[in-house]
Amino acid sequence: MKHPSVRGCSAIVLAAVLTFGSGAVAQAASAPATTPATTANPLDFYITPASLPANNGDLVRTEPSVFYVDPLKTIRAQASVQRIMYRSVNSSGVPVAVTGTVMVPYAAWTGSGPRPLVSYAPGTQGQGDQCAPSRAMATGEEYEGIFIAGLLARGYSVAVTDYEGLGTAGSHTYMARESQAHAVLDATRAAQRLGNPQIVPGGPVALAGYSQGGGASAAAVELAPQYAPELNLKGAYAGAVPADLPAVGRNLDGGLYTGFLLYAVTGMGAAGGLDLSPHLNAAGRAKLAATDNECTLQSIASSGFLNTAQLTVSGQKLSSLLELPELKTVIAAQKIGNGRAPQVPVLLSHSVLDDVIPYDQGRQLAKRWCGAGSSVYFDVTAGATHIGGYAAAIPQAFIFLERRFSNRSAVSNCWLYG
Repeated sequence: MKHPSVRGCSAIVLAAVLTFGSGAVAQAASAPATTPATTANPLDFYITPASLPANNGDLVRTEPSVFYVDPLKTIRAQASVQRIMYRSVNSSGVPVAVTGTVMVPYAAWTGSGPRPLVSYAPGTQGQGDQCAPSRAMATGEEYEGIFIAGLLARGYSVAVTDYEGLGTAGSHTYMARESQAHAVLDATRAAQRLGNPQIVPGGPVALAGYSQGGGASAAAVELAPQYAPELNLKGAYAGAVPADLPAVGRNLDGGLYTGFLLYAVTGMGAAGGLDLSPHLNAAGRAKLAATDNECTLQSIASSGFLNTAQLTVSGQKLSSLLELPELKTVIAAQKIGNGRAPQVPVLLSHSVLDDVIPYDQGRQLAKRWCGAGSSVYFDVTAGATHIGGYAAAIPQAFIFLERRFSNRSAVSNCWLYG
């Protein structure tokens, strides 16, 4: 296990999301007073067993958990909450154990048909094991908790993956397209195999996520027809998708979110089985090792506006490593919309003022998917910065999910991008 560190919530994010999610908070305010069973060491749950079940999505173990929406633990979600460990497979086809959380609202589903399930892909959490959403949700420190509570308030069951290596053994393969897609889809399968009568196998499913989660949702909706064809997938919301990593890396280098580039160097190296340490000097190796134990806010504070040329043997910026021949092949495999396209409707959202993932990433992905015949609505917002884009996307995301689960016709603006 990586050592614990401070994890916090961004007041800016919470304030922005609360503007759109006050109903979710109100419905989450009062929950039964029961507490989940605990083990002698809560971290024992995350230890990977010597052998895994036979099929992707099969459950390894489960335990009761809890979801607090706020760090003061004053708002507890009105839902049954289970922490899960399930089998998935990484980008190299190797079976891995992944953890996550499954939640079912206590309130009866009043819509038509079975209760829908949303498989939610979290945004950037960090690289340390303590950053796993299943741990943060139990302590009220998951910065996307308000949006997740909004899904529950609308009556949907929710599965939230921790991704490969976040909480469990090994490195978190940050931004590894296939690994993240598999983790999202297998979390859906695992939720349907829990035996909860409110999550019906074959019931309606949608995917959702923003930023790293937008990339995971987009990758998952592309792969679903081949990887998980049995899922009754209705659609996917994907916000601020980092669809082409080299451009994102160059944009991050030296800015406030330089820590995310450090995550990507570790994640891509792990996904490709590459040792990049010969390209780093002593300061670079020490910085990468330290960042591997940090969560998002800690990395923003420790690496914001860092001159990454001080970390490399060549004296070039860290983003230059993305052009190394051995890493370039790995990076190229992460491109979303590269010969693959969704077979269900998708809502893409991106702010023209995004300071983390350039707006053109979303526009070009919309063009690629529309050109392949997919049903895409590209929602262009003017949310200030990456955080503002997150908040600005929320109303359309909820409307999109409601329309997909009520089987209303999909809206597409591909005529603008096809």
